Parts: sequence; C-alpha cells; structure tokens
Amino acid sequence: MKLKLILATVLCICYEITLAQVDPNIYDKFTSKTVKLGDYNYNLEVLGEGDPIFFLPGGPGNSHDYMQGNFGQYYKTNTVVFFDFLGRGKSDNAKDLSEYSVENDVELIEKIRKHLKFDKISIVGHSYGTVPAQAYALKYKNKVSKLVLISGFHSGAMWQANCDSYNHYAKTHFPEKWEKLMALRKQGYISSDKKHQELYATFPTKYIYYHNTTLQQNTPKYDYRGWANDVYVAIIGEDGDFDVSGSMIHQDYRKKLKKIKAKTLVIAGRYDGVSTPEFAIQYKKFMPQAQFEMFENSSHNPYLEEPEKFYTIFEKFIRSK
Repeated sequence: MKLKLILATVLCICYEITLAQVDPNIYDKFTSKTVKLGDYNYNLEVLGEGDPIFFLPGGPGNSHDYMQGNFGQYYKTNTVVFFDFLGRGKSDNAKDLSEYSVENDVELIEKIRKHLKFDKISIVGHSYGTVPAQAYALKYKNKVSKLVLISGFHSGAMWQANCDSYNHYAKTHFPEKWEKLMALRKQGYISSDKKHQELYATFPTKYIYYHNTTLQQNTPKYDYRGWANDVYVAIIGEDGDFDVSGSMIHQDYRKKLKKIKAKTLVIAGRYDGVSTPEFAIQYKKFMPQAQFEMFENSSHNPYLEEPEKFYTIFEKFIRSK
C-alpha cells in the first residue's frame, strides 16, 4: 500500500511538471475558426475535453496568443477556450469605437459560452482580462465554477494607480526622457497622440513588467495582430496612460466581490508596478472567500518568473472540487 502511494505521488508530480512545461509549438495544435455572433465575426480556438476554461488576455488590446502560449497545454486535462475580443487579433473591428468596452467584452464571453453550449465555465484572466472576468462572474453568477485572477484590477481607481506607479518610476529613473515627455504634454500632446506614444514607448517597460528582464512571452512565429491600440484608447481613455477614463473608469467591483459565488484564486506579484501590491492585497479584504497568493519574486507575469510555484498552485486549484 505504501509503495502504491509513493508511485501515485511520483506520477502526480511528473504529470504536473509535464503540464507546466510551455510548448513553443503549442499554436500548431489549435485550429482557428471564425464564428458569427451578432453583427461580427470572432476568432475562436477550442481544444481538449473536460471542464471548460476560458482564458482572457490583458491589454485591453492584446490578442489571445500569449495566453494560449502559456496555458494552451491544459487541453490535456480540460476543454480550453481562446478567443479574440472585438477589434483584437483575428476578430472583426468594430464599426464604431464606442463598441469597445468592458461591458461588451463581458457579453461576448456569454455569447461564446452559449455558442459552445457549456452550462458552467471556469475563467482565467490576466491583467485587463481580470476586469471582464470579474464583471462576468458578478453578472452571471451561476455560470462560473472557478475564477483565476492573475495580476488583476478590481476598479478604475486601481488602474489609475497602475498609471501613477509607472509614471513615478519613469520620472524617477529616466528624468532625461521624462523632461522631454513633459515638454510635449505642455504643448497639448496626450498619450493617444502618435508623437507622445513614440516617446513614451522608449521607456523600458520591461523593468516594470518583469523582475527578470530577460524573460519573454511564448508567442507565435507567424505574423499576427498582437496589439490593437484603438481598443486600448477606447476602453482606457484618450490620455489613459495619465488620466484613466473610457469604460474602465466606471468599473468598481470592490463592494460586490464578496457576492461572487465562483471558487476564486487571486495571484499577485510583489514587484508588480502595474497591478500594484498596495491595491492587490485589498482583495483579501474585499474578497475574503478567495485564495490569495503573493509571488515574492515576480512582477506582472508570475507564470513566467516563478513557473514551478505558479503552475503547482494553478493546477491544484483547477483540479480542486
């Protein structure tokens, strides 16, 4: 009996390690399908069997690809669902920029759930992806079984803190560039202006996004639209890198998080200058029913920086009843 227990433990550990390994060719296993939902065509990629998991990327503006690159291997145990929100990746662009909103992203999740005929789904959101994830779990309480929030935001106020944190870092570490940026802003330029964007992009954001600056996301080798700036501007605001507005500023789940029925895992990074720990730990107060994990050697992407710890916790949570 003891020998069987040891063998079972070893097999379990090996299984976890196998799943956690990121496959650079994972994209070859998925087939991109176009589905018409309402007025638009959306890119949808589904693989595997078992309980369904929807993966929501950050941005807003990112395509599904980097989430697929880091979580696509879970098709071995679950039905994994990756898709591009409106205006992102391979999905159609909106006819009107006002259609880019958190609210419409939430409704797309519901449309896809119904299209795939799932009764309940689990949702894994990263960064901005946690915003529609929480909004969906609040609106469609009985349709979510598990919820994973990675480096997320509980409110527009928290997103504003993200901007303030990064800009403080940029100002104090790169004063020469900051002076040039402030000169532009005095001339009336805002963060959605091309000239402002070009200068702002020269600040080395990897120092904010990664504790280990050599790490890279697993992304496709083929050409793809990984970023849609018009979506970002529409949802975060025309001067969103300094003054959050758009659909995002109206999001505030703090008073409601206790009402989420789904079993929830909240993951934060100690060195995250985006989803700042000052605000991230507030989930302990606003969502006491959730499992909260702080990654002490990570920034905004703990699945890259502490993969062994991350995937061990993630897999245990996803398999739990």
